[in-house]
Amino acid sequence: MDIVVDADSAVPPYEQVRLRIAELAADGTLAAGTRLPPVRQLATDLGLAANTVARAYRELEQAGLVETRGRAGTLITARAGRTPAEAQQAAQRYADRATALGLTPQAALDLVRAALHL
Repeated sequence: MDIVVDADSAVPPYEQVRLRIAELAADGTLAAGTRLPPVRQLATDLGLAANTVARAYRELEQAGLVETRGRAGTLITARAGRTPAEAQQAAQRYADRATALGLTPQAALDLVRAALHL
């Protein structure tokens, strides 16, 4: 993920992280459903305290741009990624059904590619 924090900026680091993730989602670089790195990992990558990244994630969640799903991590929402919510829900239903049928993630993706004639 392309995030650079300017230590000399008047904008606090958590806000720089929040703004950049929101920008990447808005321009489609981070599509709906994209999993963000865990807080500690991103903090380490950026040389920030974990609480700084956690605050950015909390504010993104409060704005509805990300959603935290426990073990599944923090994901870009359909709203942030400009993906219709109905499409996101259909994808989730398919993923749930494919898992219930015992398909591997690769097999499920192969079926989608075939259905889309890719």
